[in-house]
Amino acid sequence: MPKRKATPVIPAQMQPVIEYMVKRYQEEGKTFDYQQFFSQMIGGFIQNVMNAELENNLGYSKYDRVEKEKPNARNGSYPKTVKSSYGEINLAVPRDRSGEYSPAIVPKGVLNITGIGDKVIAMYGFGASDRVISKQMEELYGITLSPSAISQITDRILPDLNAWKNRPLQRMYAYVFIDAAYFNVREDGRNVKKANYSVIGVNMLGQREVLAMCIGTSESASYWGRVLERLKARGIEDVLLFGVDGLHGMVDAIHAVFPDALVQRCIVHQLRNCFKLVPYKDRRALAQDMKLIYRAPTLDSAEQALDELEAKWGAKYPRVIKAWRDNWNELSTFYSLPVEMRRLVYTTNAIENGENFVNQKRHKVYTTNAIENYNRGLRKYTKNSVQFPTEQALEKHLYLAMLRIIASWHGQVYCWHRILNQLLLQFGNRILPEDLEIVMRFIFLRK
Repeated sequence: MPKRKATPVIPAQMQPVIEYMVKRYQEEGKTFDYQQFFSQMIGGFIQNVMNAELENNLGYSKYDRVEKEKPNARNGSYPKTVKSSYGEINLAVPRDRSGEYSPAIVPKGVLNITGIGDKVIAMYGFGASDRVISKQMEELYGITLSPSAISQITDRILPDLNAWKNRPLQRMYAYVFIDAAYFNVREDGRNVKKANYSVIGVNMLGQREVLAMCIGTSESASYWGRVLERLKARGIEDVLLFGVDGLHGMVDAIHAVFPDALVQRCIVHQLRNCFKLVPYKDRRALAQDMKLIYRAPTLDSAEQALDELEAKWGAKYPRVIKAWRDNWNELSTFYSLPVEMRRLVYTTNAIENGENFVNQKRHKVYTTNAIENYNRGLRKYTKNSVQFPTEQALEKHLYLAMLRIIASWHGQVYCWHRILNQLLLQFGNRILPEDLEIVMRFIFLRK
């Protein structure tokens, strides 16, 4: 009895494509062959890489007639069969007349390529540079990969990346945290700072999602407005509360897209900005007095603590008091929420340190630490790349880093069942029947 072929593990992003193809085959009375499909897909990818390698070697494209006056030129191809994780792959290896070209991705004598592409992508995801990847491949497989070949290999993730960026989102999110982090990119022969706009949401099931990652030139309220518009176009109709840093104009940008959303300004960012105005000798004492404001049990007691802060420090540090007074509406939003909800919302730490977000038990609502922790995780996986050669290379690195971070996110937000009850009481008029369906699903899963 012949041995049955095992069905390969299918990436989540490819599930819809596979399901569609299986359905089409069934309609035609045929059986979909997973092994053959993936074998052809990988074979096509390797073929494209080899053709690109030869083109780089020759210095002109296949259909460029002018440059063919050069001494070296294409000289057809020869067949080669290699083994992979999905069976045998038949290739047509291109060659040149002078015999200078030798394929790097499938070198002469190499007949087994199992997992080579996956290993390159894995190292790329850990932030390894092209030089490090090439060295590792040479040590492990005797393969020397050029930067262009590595780029070709890592381009395999671009369809998944684009599918992820354009996937539909849920109608409502309880909380959304937004922040930007900066990375160095080579552009027109000079180093340019690029901002990665990150958005993390907590849905009605209490699960965390990275909703968006967008590369821009600099952080601004107008650009954030465009990011939020794209989120709305992907299906988000309502957000109960946003957690933001102190960027000027951010509140107006949010309300232009989501007019009913509450906005909580990050108190951690507020404290940092205040400490910049205070000499080191007074920071500890001032921090203790400011703690009485955001740790107050009610809004009235918080306002009283602010008055006491002004009476004690106002003459010496008037700009600190002004910073609190000018931003008080957004700094005090969390006081309108029940205690269980405050623990989630007053910080963006969830996004700043993505790997520890799920394991933390004391989430705070009044800061953006949620997203800043996530950004810290991104920097961890990209720290080996001081400068990225292109904006697309940066985007690929960040996408792979994001996949590693969210792999550690399991379950719901701490005490979500209590928070959910409070959400229904506080925002019941904005929660529609389709949102209640999600809520009932959550309750059913808990049972």
